[in-house]
Amino acid sequence: VQLVESGGTLVQPGGSLTLSCAASGFTVSDSVMRWYRQAPGKEREWVATGLNSGTTIYYADSVKDRFTCSTDNTKNTWYLQMNGLKPEDTGVYYCMRAGVPDYWGQGTQVTVSN
Repeated sequence: VQLVESGGTLVQPGGSLTLSCAASGFTVSDSVMRWYRQAPGKEREWVATGLNSGTTIYYADSVKDRFTCSTDNTKNTWYLQMNGLKPEDTGVYYCMRAGVPDYWGQGTQVTVSN
């Protein structure tokens, strides 16, 4: 099982960014997938959960109506579309496949700043 995040970069406040989580060794659409983030000096924070082949998605209140998760079954990839980015969205973003055990990617850095 492997998860590889990509797409993180420096973006200005109000901007948009899409993160990708390419999966191997399992099928994303059959799994419970999550995004987390960790800001400098803070604990890791849950961002979103997708299940039921991506038809059911839950978002943290801090990102609701700004972030959208999706799945590309042909690429076996889990995405996080982020709009209206704020400086407080800065952090390392991780995707995770929930299970026993949980599997985590290595993370991708998102920095929202002028």
